[in-house]
Amino acid sequence: MESKTELAAGGAVVFRLAIVEDEEIYVNQLQEYIQTYQQESGNEIQVQVFRDGEDILENYRGELDIILMDIQMRFMDGMTAAERIRELDGEVVIMFITNMTNYAIRGYAVDALDYVLKPVTYFAFSQKLNRAIGRVKRRERHSITINVPSGIQKLEIPDIYYVESEGHTLVFRTRRGEFRSRGKMKEIEETLVPYGFFRSNKGYLVNLKYVDGVQDGCCLIRQEKLLISRARKNEFLEALSDYMSEVMN
Repeated sequence: MESKTELAAGGAVVFRLAIVEDEEIYVNQLQEYIQTYQQESGNEIQVQVFRDGEDILENYRGELDIILMDIQMRFMDGMTAAERIRELDGEVVIMFITNMTNYAIRGYAVDALDYVLKPVTYFAFSQKLNRAIGRVKRRERHSITINVPSGIQKLEIPDIYYVESEGHTLVFRTRRGEFRSRGKMKEIEETLVPYGFFRSNKGYLVNLKYVDGVQDGCCLIRQEKLLISRARKNEFLEALSDYMSEVMN
């Protein structure tokens, strides 16, 4: 289960950025600019380099914060790659690297934040990168990425009603529907508990945000009754009470 940003030693946020560019001169230039930007801003950036749109799409897992995407590349152009990435990841910040401003209209379709025009100057680049990092920092929602039969799926944590365990399969019931993924309940429990989830019994991990009440030994979520085990009942009620107190305050 991947989250977007990660923490470095000391608790600093590390931003994950990808450069998708097939010209070595621009790859080197952007890497130098990013290094300078880190020193000036204090932001820590982890950089990955891809030489083509196909390269970044292969095994894409939705873990990136920012993508700097060249538009003109040999095998798969940046616009096509961006369109496919958007199908998988609606959150990553995309900025195009180009000398062709007529791509601006198409860029709206993939929610591109900005364009870095070639030849690239450090001042313009640093301003645009600062804007991109500002957008990442302003995100209030958190997400996880799960493996599904068709590939990967990003789920917004606040949109998850509950997770059900069916053997070695986890069923995520969400506002957007049902998603199935191979996994262990213990691992997803460790990921989601900090976001207000509680394990009501062996088979259910519920989002306390959506609990409408407790009845007949079950918690009620959207008119569904999910069993609370006797051994966890007192802990569940205490966790629910604490959650509601935090919300009220």
